[in-house]
Amino acid sequence: MTGIQRGVTRGLHGQIVEVMAQRILSGQIPEGSTINVTDLQADLGVSLTAVREALKVLTAKGLVDARQKRGTFVRPRSDWNLLDADMIRWHFDDDVRPELLEELHEVRGIVEPAAARLAALRADDSHLTALDAALEEMASATDDLAAAIADLAFHRALLAATGNELLTKMEVIMETGLADRDRLVHKVKPSDDPLPSHRRVVDAVRAHDPVAAEQAMRELLAKAAEDLTEVRGSSPRGSKPRGRRA
Repeated sequence: MTGIQRGVTRGLHGQIVEVMAQRILSGQIPEGSTINVTDLQADLGVSLTAVREALKVLTAKGLVDARQKRGTFVRPRSDWNLLDADMIRWHFDDDVRPELLEELHEVRGIVEPAAARLAALRADDSHLTALDAALEEMASATDDLAAAIADLAFHRALLAATGNELLTKMEVIMETGLADRDRLVHKVKPSDDPLPSHRRVVDAVRAHDPVAAEQAMRELLAKAAEDLTEVRGSSPRGSKPRGRRA
């Protein structure tokens, strides 16, 4: 994309930010390279002010910086705010870095079984009501989009049931990552019924059985790993298989 399409819902400012971010994330504008703001403005066909405003957003996300004599440049990947919701979404847009799917699953494998255990110990009636509502949405979903929304609601409710405010912030990662994982998986294979595996987690949480809740979540994630393998093939990252995550 070399120009900006006007009149879409993201708005001109949002489009400029996304185009510039995608060029950086894809390596079209590589790490360490200097950004010629004037050339970029002419390429995008927007005002210099609009480009500078977009650069402020990318600076806040750790993608770019500016120094006297050096100008505006792309920062090393290690400086990027990869947990930012927009950054996660941009990674999935146009499959810029599809191996992020596997990294997302690794994070889920660390966080969600422990979250299920805590939820079983701490969940109150309001948390159980939210989990039940997510299951009902899952059961009544008539298309992949509705199913994905219900899935997000379930995982968000489970994190909230831990009673840990820091864990609830993990939904920033889960929300975009899960939505795009579901989108990609559904392109490859028909949707399986997600209700039984999710219901087992809720049943264990309701029974205040932390061991069963953790195990049920691990089994749910094992199924997610199988789906991920079908999306990415048996050799993630184009090298040796890294093994199934649970």
